Amino acid sequence: MRYHVLRFDIWLCLAIGVVLSFGTGKLARYFLESRYELYQQEHIVDKNEVGGIADETIFHARSIEDMMSHETFTVISPGIQYRNKGSGFYHNFYLHALWLPSSEIVAARINEDSVVHTGESIYSGDSILPVCKVVWADLTDYSTFLSQIEYNNPLSRRDFYLDCVGNASIPSEQDFIETPVILVELVTILLVFPIVHWLGSKFGLFPYIIPPRN
Repeated sequence: MRYHVLRFDIWLCLAIGVVLSFGTGKLARYFLESRYELYQQEHIVDKNEVGGIADETIFHARSIEDMMSHETFTVISPGIQYRNKGSGFYHNFYLHALWLPSSEIVAARINEDSVVHTGESIYSGDSILPVCKVVWADLTDYSTFLSQIEYNNPLSRRDFYLDCVGNASIPSEQDFIETPVILVELVTILLVFPIVHWLGSKFGLFPYIIPPRN
């Protein structure tokens, strides 16, 4: 078995890039944390807006027919049934299999922060979902999603889903901060390594990786 050992100068340049990436990563984290707080504030929805808390003035839909007759509405679900009957990852977000009082099943994107629980705990009483609206979409264009959400029961309709999130949709802190920080650190290493090694080679400290043409 043949072993390949990187030269000392390559390890040194990589180490310098890693050290510098800690600094750029820290700066990126500081900037993104402040931006995330602002982003959250900008995506707080008011009561009775799509994705917001639904009060007694919002129509309670019991069937798909009810949903088609109203621009916005809410659904009352027993306990946590609304999120406990299956789900699937549709493009960039999760949709839950929502059982309606009519026993029909539709896909719904739900803002958990705006769900109102009427019982002593989330497992008792009813859950009033946020204000929702119908979004037309061909759910059959993503077969993996259908195999996930229809694992136990098929959807009653596959040509729309319920948007119960609206403008409250925000990425998680992990997606908003951690992923970009990692990318910044990797880009820093990729940029610093060739620059530092070229400078070291230019001043005769390291041998060239690719010798220059005479």
